[in-house]
Amino acid sequence: MRFSGLMRAMRACVAAAVLGAGALLTAPAQAHHSFAVFFDSQKSVTLTGVVTQFHFVNPHGLIRLNVKTPEGKTEEWKVETNSPSVLRRRGWTPQSLTVGETITIEGWPARDGSKYARLRSAKRANGEQVGKPFTPEG
Repeated sequence: MRFSGLMRAMRACVAAAVLGAGALLTAPAQAHHSFAVFFDSQKSVTLTGVVTQFHFVNPHGLIRLNVKTPEGKTEEWKVETNSPSVLRRRGWTPQSLTVGETITIEGWPARDGSKYARLRSAKRANGEQVGKPFTPEG
């Protein structure tokens, strides 16, 4: 009796470990998505605003901007970039943008109309290009 109870407990532990590992391995795959699913390559958006965050992280970098509307209202926009490895090949570093800096972003807007875009290019207030511009494919 004792032996079969121990075996059941061991099988339960192994099953829990396998399920837990499976969940961890699929999480990055669920976080990554296709460009075409979220962004419209047939449209473009130009945003000028103040950088509030710049995250140079996987699977995609992220820029948050405070953008003033023509009415003077401030809107927060989220701008997704490529992965850090692609950004580096295009001349970006974790220090490419600083919080408080005014930049102009050109990109592809979200299909759902939210304040979310994919980065095509970024320019500083003085017109200097940050890195190399992107295409929908990368």
